Amino acid sequence: MKQGLKFFFIHFFVIVFFVIAAIAYFSPVLQGKVIYQSDIAQYTGMAKEQNDFRKLNDEEPYWTNSAFGGMPTYQLGANYPYNYIKKLDRLIRFLPRPADYLFLYLIGFYILLCCLKVDYRLAVVGALAFGFSTYLILIIGAGHNAKAHALAYLPVLLAGIVLVFRKRYVWGFVLTALAMALEITANHYQMTYYFMLLVLVLGLVYLVYAIKQKQLKHFFISVGILVFAVTLGVATNATALMATKEYANWSTRGKSELTINPDGSPKENTGGLSKAYITNWSYGIAESLNLFVPRLFGGASQENLGEDSKSFNYLIDKGLPRSSALNFVSGVPLYWGAQPGTSGPAYLGAVVFFLFVLGLFLVKGKHKWWLVFGTLFSLVLSWGKNFSVLTDFMIDYFPLYDKFRAVSSIQVILELCVPILAILALKKLFMDKVPHGDKIKSLTYATGTVLGIGVLLFLFKGTFDFVGAADANLRMTGLEELPEMLRLDRKSVYTSDLLRSLAYVLVTAAFIWLYLKEKLKKNLLILTVGVLVVVDLVGVDLRYVNNDNFVSKRKMLEPFQENAADKLIAKDDGIFRVFDQTEGFDSAKTAYFHQSITGYHAAKPAGMQDLFDYHILNGNLSVLNMLNIKYVIRQDQEGNLFPIENPNANGNAWFIKQLKPVTNADAEIMALDSLDTKNIAIINTAKFTEVTQLEYQVDSTASISLTDYEPNHLTYASKNGNAGIAVFSEMYYKNGWNAYIDGRSSDYFKVDYVLRALKVPSGAHKIEFKFEPEVVAKGSKITLASTILLGLIIVGGLGFSFWKPKKEKEV
Repeated sequence: MKQGLKFFFIHFFVIVFFVIAAIAYFSPVLQGKVIYQSDIAQYTGMAKEQNDFRKLNDEEPYWTNSAFGGMPTYQLGANYPYNYIKKLDRLIRFLPRPADYLFLYLIGFYILLCCLKVDYRLAVVGALAFGFSTYLILIIGAGHNAKAHALAYLPVLLAGIVLVFRKRYVWGFVLTALAMALEITANHYQMTYYFMLLVLVLGLVYLVYAIKQKQLKHFFISVGILVFAVTLGVATNATALMATKEYANWSTRGKSELTINPDGSPKENTGGLSKAYITNWSYGIAESLNLFVPRLFGGASQENLGEDSKSFNYLIDKGLPRSSALNFVSGVPLYWGAQPGTSGPAYLGAVVFFLFVLGLFLVKGKHKWWLVFGTLFSLVLSWGKNFSVLTDFMIDYFPLYDKFRAVSSIQVILELCVPILAILALKKLFMDKVPHGDKIKSLTYATGTVLGIGVLLFLFKGTFDFVGAADANLRMTGLEELPEMLRLDRKSVYTSDLLRSLAYVLVTAAFIWLYLKEKLKKNLLILTVGVLVVVDLVGVDLRYVNNDNFVSKRKMLEPFQENAADKLIAKDDGIFRVFDQTEGFDSAKTAYFHQSITGYHAAKPAGMQDLFDYHILNGNLSVLNMLNIKYVIRQDQEGNLFPIENPNANGNAWFIKQLKPVTNADAEIMALDSLDTKNIAIINTAKFTEVTQLEYQVDSTASISLTDYEPNHLTYASKNGNAGIAVFSEMYYKNGWNAYIDGRSSDYFKVDYVLRALKVPSGAHKIEFKFEPEVVAKGSKITLASTILLGLIIVGGLGFSFWKPKKEKEV
């Protein structure tokens, strides 16, 4: 009983401590403020129509027409029936955002270390090392909430796997299944996929040890239990996964039918994302050392240098007002690494890095090897195009690897592995059975190795040019030497941060040496290391994510403001699309106020992307007409935005006179060039063989108009003296959109590469398009059954724990 109470109070106060730590770092949440996250601002624009509809009708539309001409909302925060795991997730994340994500980082990693049989005091230090890792804080600042969310559950998932291999089968199963369910709910499958690569490494290492120790039966029992647990956890999210898979095939992540580029040259890759796109964000090989030294390669694309910088003093000497000079140095492009840009370094912490190296010498056994191999594997893969031999192999031959971009983000695996081995090193340091001589030797080797790396970085400093990709753009009249001043500032932060990291290493090594010489108590060393870890990491974190990032809640709820053009367009109460040429293709601002053909998403609708690449960027007005672009927003020489009305927009629907047949996707998209889309539509007869009549009569009295609009239910009234073909300015998406004529289901087909067309009988008719996704209905049944099964297993696990024989409990 006393042990149970002690157990409860220890973990209770640890949880309270983590709550305080998360709130302390993001303290403006106590004032009702929210962190400004650019990606979330874009998401708000994308989801505006969906959220408004949900609020008004208390139901899910599962479709929005406000972005990219129309797309499912499966990856825009759609709510699905029976998603009780999502409700559990919201209960766990009880703190205000973004403190909830930091709390999840901390408690998840603490659970993992406890399952690795680490003392709770060391587990707290490890949790702080993981939670305040600079990359994990950076992604919160950037608004990569789904990524942060998914990463937070990975330690818990790993904890379940560890428990199963420790023969704690029941609770290992429960924790794995529940963590997997929560992980999928977080909705960042790229992070889950990368984690599964680590699990493969772990499994191979465990298999080797199982063979050596003749424990193959236990190994395969554990694997079987884990496969069932993972399957069950995945199944509780069946609706989301099935819907996402369906949409992915329709998006830029799916296989393209096009075999030619816009210029007519052969297309190298038709299987989804190109290698260039996948590897655009590839970590530089030397740049990887910023895991140890934060600003080795400048830090961020926008770094605050302050008044002590060469750049600031140069600007003052050149006569710039102090306010202008401060404004410039507050967002200097200091980064000069291999990536197109970055929000900051993936800094692990000098103390954590040193302890990891100590673990390489001190820790023995299987845990060491899967952590080391996992770290190295993720590091090399993060180099992407800078280590193309492995990257190309993974893209070409490894299942699903080519479905994800920004390969540099696979470093999240080493972000997980490094602090684990660092804490296991401390655990070994405190174990009496480890020979004292081995501890001294390991400390000596680790200190020498890390200091050696520091010395080499000093020696090789002269081999770097410290020139950024955009430096040439900084050469302005009268400020020709500004790029050189920036280069000197990069050299300066390189040296200062290197000295900073080495200082933390020496201090940490000194305290460990004092402990080994019995001049420092164990608890004091743990406290000291914990403080050093936090001060080190938080000191760097605050350079990039701090109180200045917080704004009023309203600014995030309403991230975009109407401009003069938006206000003029808003006076038109029709249903049409707007194309803002000043925003480009990757912006959701227009979608926040109007129906748009642009948006912000990692998996864009492939058809609209193709239209942009092949026609819209080339100014093809006929394509804009068929998309019902009634207004185009432009900018005058003074910077004022104004709308231009397009009198030739085809409208919501129209009858055509002719179907022009083609036999493949290449011919279909190319045929749109200068096509009279009001009278002629392109049909791919290889796909729609049932359409045989190509000529139609359209008399002067023929009409079709949109009479009622909801994002998932469109109603039209048509009148035509002859049977004809009506074309609708809506995206063709066969998996969910159903057509009805006078209440009867009717087949429709695709024309003009992306649009819907329907054969309409003569006379007056009511035409409806309803979005009725079958995938939601099917997935919901699987979700409900799986959730019930998981709940029963959890209840059974609790019963087993409380009712198992007393003797077994004591064992």
